[in-house]
Amino acid sequence: MQSGPDATPITHRRIFNIAAPIVLSNATVPILGAVDVGVVGQMGQAAPIAAVALGAIIITTVFWFFGFLRMGTAGLAGQAAGLGDDAEVSAILTRAIVIAVGGGAILIVLQPLIFLSAFAIAPATPEVEGMAATYLKIRIWAAPFAIAVFAFTGWMVAMERTMGVFWVQLVMNGLNITLDFVFVMGFGWGVPGVAIATVIAEITGAGLALYLCRDAFRNAAWRDWGQVFERSKLIRMAVVNRDILIRSALLMTIFTSFVFVGARFGTVTLAANEVLIQFLYITAHAMDGFAFAAETLIARAFGQKNVPRLRKSAVMTSQWGFGICCLMSLFFALAGPWLIDLMAKAPDVQLEARRYLWWMVLAPPLGCASWMLDGIFIGATQGRDMRNMMAVSFVIYCVALVILLPIFGNHGLWIALIISFVARGISLGFRYPALEKAALD
Repeated sequence: MQSGPDATPITHRRIFNIAAPIVLSNATVPILGAVDVGVVGQMGQAAPIAAVALGAIIITTVFWFFGFLRMGTAGLAGQAAGLGDDAEVSAILTRAIVIAVGGGAILIVLQPLIFLSAFAIAPATPEVEGMAATYLKIRIWAAPFAIAVFAFTGWMVAMERTMGVFWVQLVMNGLNITLDFVFVMGFGWGVPGVAIATVIAEITGAGLALYLCRDAFRNAAWRDWGQVFERSKLIRMAVVNRDILIRSALLMTIFTSFVFVGARFGTVTLAANEVLIQFLYITAHAMDGFAFAAETLIARAFGQKNVPRLRKSAVMTSQWGFGICCLMSLFFALAGPWLIDLMAKAPDVQLEARRYLWWMVLAPPLGCASWMLDGIFIGATQGRDMRNMMAVSFVIYCVALVILLPIFGNHGLWIALIISFVARGISLGFRYPALEKAALD
């Protein structure tokens, strides 16, 4: 780790070096999902595919509730690193690991209640639920390790070690894919084989991440329990993580409601929307690297109370983000029909998706501000503003749905979603001056 305050110049090369490994690691995520489905699909039955899909959604959502650890750890550790406070940098990682292990243990204990509630919300046939339950009962044992990866990832982002994040994701997903083939197609273990492969991959990923963060444990502060459990630091971490959790839950509600409301327009439109929403996920994966760069650089400048460096970090990372969004918009305009045909083979779904494709051309530049400002506010640990502005955007989204759906139908649904992005960007933009002021407090 560094010694002394961060004085490294903020350059486009530095931003790119932080962002590029994240973009590359994100590229492995959809491949893993496709393989998970593909290997069980070789069994020649629909139920195993549905069971893996349902189980994966449930367990990913459960683990996702601890996603605040990545964002909160990145902001807090980055600020400590900006000051050159190596002891606090190490203590923050220990705090995050303790939360991950404790949270994972709680999930294991509460698994019957969690799974019962999940199946009540998303019921399926008895056959599918039985297979999904088997999948979940295996996956849940990796909870402490899967959640710990969030903590390690946030810490490595704060330390500008995104190449480490890349290797963790590459090893996890590569091992998972390999074991999928071995356990399912080689040993014939079916759905349990997919779950076991993922558990082994997550445990391995956590072990590799721990190794890549090993220098944090060279500072005695990592086991200085007085500092690790210092009341004021714990309270600050809890408040930041609470606000990020609420913000993320509201964002998830918007996307979930988008799917549910879209279902009212029929199966074909629902399928078309599902194809097109992948365009947004592709954009998010491409943007993540530069949002992470914003988190890192903003956190360091915020910790130093250096407003000029903070502003420069915000402007330069946002330039990259906007450039990527414009490229994605152009790509969707030119290659959108081909992507639709690649993802959907049904002619009626292809035709329906083309009707709404131009919303995907508009979405990246219109959503850019909200995505980049998220990274900026995470780095500054201004969780309250993120929570409040997300709540404002959520209300605006709901009002837009009520007004636009009866008039424009599914077009109104897409307009409402994009309006929520714009509202979040504008509202966070209004709060940016307060962020700079907070840096001086």
